[in-house]
Amino acid sequence: MGMYQEIRELWKQPKANLGELYKQRLIAWRKEDVLTPIKRPTRLDRARSLGYKAKKGITVLRVRVKRGGRKREARKHGRRSRTMRRKKIVGMSYQWISEQKAQRKYKNLEVLNSYFVGKDGVHSWYEIILVDPFRPEIKSDKNLRWICYRKHTNRVLRGRTSAGQRSRGLHRKGTGTEKIRPSRRANDRRSK
Repeated sequence: MGMYQEIRELWKQPKANLGELYKQRLIAWRKEDVLTPIKRPTRLDRARSLGYKAKKGITVLRVRVKRGGRKREARKHGRRSRTMRRKKIVGMSYQWISEQKAQRKYKNLEVLNSYFVGKDGVHSWYEIILVDPFRPEIKSDKNLRWICYRKHTNRVLRGRTSAGQRSRGLHRKGTGTEKIRPSRRANDRRSK
């Protein structure tokens, strides 16, 4: 098995495989800021598969997102059979929210992709790969130069990253997905 495969196998069950190291990392990450720039990715295999390269113009950022807080308070009076449920359905995943936090902080960079690195009872952590589209190193890279075009500006805020597309339901195809393309809102407008 190669190095990247070994890393991938370890990260399939990080609590069991990484053990004490995983716990120590989470303790250290809790004390850090919400947005923390890091020198190199924690999961090198995942970062490389999503387009990371160790070159100028590419930055990796660890983002902390608070888990929970997605439930409505219970109603005090009256019988409302449909709205008494406590579950609040939120359209955005934690990963997409973390990408948006990174984009709003670093407005001159574009989000390439992101991946999960850890969670505890209160927080989730994701590492975001950010690209500077104005650097000549990126403009000359045949795999990354597409992000320099103007139509990819603020792509994460428009749900164009992989996490955003997954939250919008665009990773599914075929029967049962007729109302999600180009978007649910556009389909609602069309049907009125």
